[in-house]
Amino acid sequence: MDTSTAAYPLVSISIVNYNTTDYTRKLLHSLRNITYSHIEIFVVDNASADSSCDDLKVEFPEIHLLKSPVNLGYAGANNLAIRQSKGELVLIMNNDIEVQPGFMEPLVSTFLAYPKAGMASPRIQYAGADKRIQYAGSPGIHAWTGRGKKTGHMQKDRGQYSYFAPTKLVHGACMMVSRALIKEAGLYPEQYFLYYEEHDWAMKARSKGFELYYVGTSCITHYASATAGANSPMKTYYMIRNRLLFLRRNHRGLSRLAALLVFIFLAFPKKLFQYLWKRDYANLKATMAGVKWHLSPVATDKSRAFSTQY
Repeated sequence: MDTSTAAYPLVSISIVNYNTTDYTRKLLHSLRNITYSHIEIFVVDNASADSSCDDLKVEFPEIHLLKSPVNLGYAGANNLAIRQSKGELVLIMNNDIEVQPGFMEPLVSTFLAYPKAGMASPRIQYAGADKRIQYAGSPGIHAWTGRGKKTGHMQKDRGQYSYFAPTKLVHGACMMVSRALIKEAGLYPEQYFLYYEEHDWAMKARSKGFELYYVGTSCITHYASATAGANSPMKTYYMIRNRLLFLRRNHRGLSRLAALLVFIFLAFPKKLFQYLWKRDYANLKATMAGVKWHLSPVATDKSRAFSTQY
């Protein structure tokens, strides 16, 4: 199938690099083997500590390399690429991913077949010989706990989720977004900096009448937490901070009150106890800092909100 013609929409691929150029290089190599050719690729270096990303432009002259002088966070760095991209569809990918040659076509076909489609994610496997599932769709985020649930998580992939279905949430490691959604709902919400931003964006998309889809006929491999680290204090800080931020931004009235009470009297003390029991004082401090952020002026002053206008 010749996908280089105008009959197939241009897909703008956005990849953020932060101190993990080797992973970005692997992803770019795998993208060279895909069968969908009507693409443009943006690599955003998010103020990495070294200049190794410069080598990528030499190795992969087809990419657009954007360098931010400051760390804009995951959403902000992707927005830098989105603003310069031209595609009717935008594919946002973590850099610690490897793709299969035919992964793109099922995602693009979703948007061609469903005019209201705004977001779509493929089936995602953890890297490893046993092919455990990371994501196969989602029933959404629990209204009280702010925790998301992923269908099929940690199950061995035997093809049982190789289907197509609506979903409540897409996965930020790999999600395709329509230009129409970006124009209507705005850019990636930058308030989160790292984690939960795709959930907030999905909520905004659904409120605007867009549909979200899980495309299990497309599959990618994810190394997971290559940038932040699986148990790093940085990840702990943003996960706890942004979980509470999501609840504050997406709940009103009694729903918000119930969610905050569950967080304050159950979820937060549970986390503190877990880290105290393990004597993991770095993550204990990060947890407390994530909650404390919500008392700061930047969290309470709406006039300081980040712009997400397209």
